Amino acid sequence: MSYFNNIDKIKFEGSKSTNPYAFKFYNPEQKIGNQTMEEYLRFGVAYWHTLTMDGSDPFGAGTMVRPWDKFSGMDLAKARLEASFEFFEKLNVPFFCFHDVDIAPEGSNLRETNQNLDTIVGLMKDYMKDSNTKLLWNTANNFTHPRFVHGAASSNEADVFAYSAAKVKKGLEIGKELGAENYVFWGGREGYETLLNTDMKLEMDNLGRFFHMAVDYAKEIGFDAQFLIEPKPKEPTTHQYDFDVATGHAFLQNYGLQDHFKFNIEANHATLAGHTFEHELRYARVNNMLGSVDANQGDPLLGWDTDEFPADLYSATLAMYEVIKNGGLGRGGLNFDAKVRRGSFEPEDLFHAHISGMDTFAIGLKVAQKLYDDKVLEDIIDNRYKSFTEGVGLDIVSGKTDFHKLENHALNLQQIKHQSGRLEKIKATINQYLITYAAE
Repeated sequence: MSYFNNIDKIKFEGSKSTNPYAFKFYNPEQKIGNQTMEEYLRFGVAYWHTLTMDGSDPFGAGTMVRPWDKFSGMDLAKARLEASFEFFEKLNVPFFCFHDVDIAPEGSNLRETNQNLDTIVGLMKDYMKDSNTKLLWNTANNFTHPRFVHGAASSNEADVFAYSAAKVKKGLEIGKELGAENYVFWGGREGYETLLNTDMKLEMDNLGRFFHMAVDYAKEIGFDAQFLIEPKPKEPTTHQYDFDVATGHAFLQNYGLQDHFKFNIEANHATLAGHTFEHELRYARVNNMLGSVDANQGDPLLGWDTDEFPADLYSATLAMYEVIKNGGLGRGGLNFDAKVRRGSFEPEDLFHAHISGMDTFAIGLKVAQKLYDDKVLEDIIDNRYKSFTEGVGLDIVSGKTDFHKLENHALNLQQIKHQSGRLEKIKATINQYLITYAAE
């Protein structure tokens, strides 16, 4: 059965194309640096937003029209699976991602839930044999069901901790069976609403114990995927323990987990944490912790997780600059953890959204590579910090000075000469590169 009858395989037609079902800038075979666009960008489709999201929000019922929604239960899960691989093939994406509850319904107990998962995973494995689309990562949804009302690994209920562990155990087994390149932990409810009834130390210790158990079990079964933590500061909790990359990094270091995890960084989560997307990417990169990316954007007029498809060329350029400086994403990728707007309810809108997002990051990659090749930002930064390459500055960074010597140097200073940061000039230069090189 075909679920997208009127849509052919999406191809690259160039910036002059007026075909709404064609890439204008994303050419998977084009070499950027020493890799093709497909190899660099490693696009992935989010199963949950693309196949299961119905368009509901806190203020309204679902609006999405999906041809597979005429089914229910396991029949619906099988129809979604069939539709998903048709979508992957027509969009020509190399990867996809999912939560356990995205692909199969929960049963009346965990044993029945696992049986449902086994059925769908077996079918998914068969689809993957004939597909070029692979599993970028999978994860366990330990936040939607009412059992997680007080958290999962950080719950005050030991039974919930055990249930969460069993779900992750199953997720690791599924990841190994399907050849997942990564496994993601998103602590949707790993945090607190109020400190008035929270034992923060116990909750964080238990979360650390949980991660160690996951590391141990992955080793036991020979699952060598990269473990990823996806930071988010709040929503649904008041405060989540994986607030941002820096907080998550400190947590990993504190519990001796820094060698086992990297970060899956989402643009909209960076916004909610009060950071830019590139800030989170930069912090992860300079600490060798950049693993993968959830490519989306938030609405600056709304203070919640809107998960819009990315269309901001400036942000995409600065994000891809960090990825280029990182040497690529390794086993990670650019997963579209993004949903079409509630008013964009037709199946065709799923293609328009992904085409736009893929073109956006293709432009970002091309412009960022040109900035990198021309050493535009490197030269600016090197010049700004040149005082640390000679004299007292060189002594500071090489550890050859102390407070006594620095005081003596400061007492003999007649004047400190500053240089302009020239931020406006830098932004104008980036704009010039965007306009000049986006369509090349």
